[in-house]
Amino acid sequence: MEEPVPENSHPLFDRLRRGPILADGGMGTMLYRRGVSFDRCFDDLNISDPKLVLRIHQDYLLAGAQLIETNTFGGNRARLASHGLEKKVRDINFHGVKLAREAREIEGKDALVVGAMGPLGKSLTPLGSITPAQAREMFAEQAAALLEGGVDLFIIETMSDEVEIAEAIAAVRSICRLPIIAQMTFTDEGVTLAGKTPEDTGRFLDATEADVIGANCSVGPQGMLEWIHRFTQVVRKPVSAMPNAGMPRLVDGRFVYSASPEYFAGMAGAFLASGVRIVGGCCGTTPDHIAAMATVLRNPSLAGSPVSVTPMPVVEVSLPASEGGKARRSRFALDLGKRFQISVELDPPKGTNPSKLLEGARICRFHGADVVNIADSPMARVRMSAIAVAALVERAVGLETVLHFTCRDRNLMGIQSDLIGAHALGIRNILAVTGDPPSVGDYPHATGVYDVDAVGLTRVVAGLNAGRDYAGASIGHATSFAIGVALNPTAEDWEKEEQRFRRKVEAGANFAFTQPLYDLEPLWRCLDAIANVRIPIFIGLLPLMSFRHALFLHNEIPGIRVPRRILDRMEKAGEQGANIGVAICRSLLERARSSVEGAYLMPSFGRYETCLRVIEGTTETRADSKVSKDTVGSL
Repeated sequence: MEEPVPENSHPLFDRLRRGPILADGGMGTMLYRRGVSFDRCFDDLNISDPKLVLRIHQDYLLAGAQLIETNTFGGNRARLASHGLEKKVRDINFHGVKLAREAREIEGKDALVVGAMGPLGKSLTPLGSITPAQAREMFAEQAAALLEGGVDLFIIETMSDEVEIAEAIAAVRSICRLPIIAQMTFTDEGVTLAGKTPEDTGRFLDATEADVIGANCSVGPQGMLEWIHRFTQVVRKPVSAMPNAGMPRLVDGRFVYSASPEYFAGMAGAFLASGVRIVGGCCGTTPDHIAAMATVLRNPSLAGSPVSVTPMPVVEVSLPASEGGKARRSRFALDLGKRFQISVELDPPKGTNPSKLLEGARICRFHGADVVNIADSPMARVRMSAIAVAALVERAVGLETVLHFTCRDRNLMGIQSDLIGAHALGIRNILAVTGDPPSVGDYPHATGVYDVDAVGLTRVVAGLNAGRDYAGASIGHATSFAIGVALNPTAEDWEKEEQRFRRKVEAGANFAFTQPLYDLEPLWRCLDAIANVRIPIFIGLLPLMSFRHALFLHNEIPGIRVPRRILDRMEKAGEQGANIGVAICRSLLERARSSVEGAYLMPSFGRYETCLRVIEGTTETRADSKVSKDTVGSL
């Protein structure tokens, strides 16, 4: 009775429409294997031993997991209280998300981070003392912390009480509309602790506001498969299954599970054949089990029935060439001031795998972005070379880039060498910026070079465009960089900002990107003030995700000012914060469009879809894109 995946722009649904999804395996199992005793609070390791948790997330990503759950299964107030940690609900859950997201960035995998929420560990009334209202409050507290950390969706799992899972679902829905996976657990007899059959449970979960429903834990693959066969006969929503690796046995003082990775791979095929759309593992499963199951998803014939897994195609594009000794200018540069253009900022990965970023670039291209901005180790944190990323994007995706180029990490000789090398790789658009100081990043004692500032860097690039280096020596053929600079209409010292901008234009700037704006009055004043040195201006837009996000940007990020009326509006928005954030940016874009030459969109938490929603309806899907709509997957 399964119906098609709901029409929804969230990455989860995009992926489900493309084929089955592989989740990760047991977090507790891996922590136990690595020496953490059962009397420890596993969730507190997000703070006390984050490197251990991070490594486990990385192992699952490398094994092929497309969904990774945060280490927050027991991160509610009731469970944490047994360890005296009830006041650390926010920190434990927030850092749990941060670690999962960091692992995703390091490995460069296009995985979704799922906020894990387990039962309270205490019975609800009438068997226990916790009322349904109190349960909902505790679940909402945990969900809010996970949302603040930037989860992509939620999973409510290992529930045996229908009342408790209903309150957990309602708690998440009270703060946001992100997708929810809801999973019950059952006994060896194939019923819940309350005696509910698979059919009873299926009808109940199908009527909730969960988006994917299923089962996890309790039993091994065979027992769960029998339960799932009956469950899928009565439900219409997508189904998930995450069994244990069989039953545990005690060997030399340690629990060992018997189901091998090879066995799990075969059973994964059976689950997919029965209609399961998300498959993973629970207690006893390891990265080896997930890697074995990944072979089934990569090879549909092993699943026992057709499984469609559509890879994102790679667009082969030749590097720009020279014409008669004169380097080509970019399409972006040729169109400056002639038509409205849109750029979306992408942060390079923290590790060596650029796949997630490249998929994001393809999606931006499909949705009408003219270029993507490649940041240069923003916030002075170590990431893949921005030059390498820009070259990869242009070669693999066929989308032009605007390379952020900072003065922080290179002396004057290194600056010119890297610029000449970037030009040889086909990069044609540069944003000349000073760069965040090392003191704010991963290596606060590192030395910032700053031989030149952004004005000096602009002059250096302009010199290369004239065929000479900074010392006046010839470089042979001139470069053809389009030179961009930053502009902050909300600067506290506007006179200083205006004079600095004029110096940038005098040095050779061709276009400017503003800081994120949430009020157009500063923009109007800015445009009036610089009218006689006008170059194409791109308005900076960064969609707000929540009231807390707005407060953070306003109070903690230099150069960003969020007006009081916008703060009030975000506070009133509640669970609709992300939608209101998009609406605010859309309104700003519509009102400013006739006065600027483009928009510069900056995603929060790497969620490109929020930026694409801002420009939805304002651009045409790129006709030259070879990326079909069916392949537009997660962001």
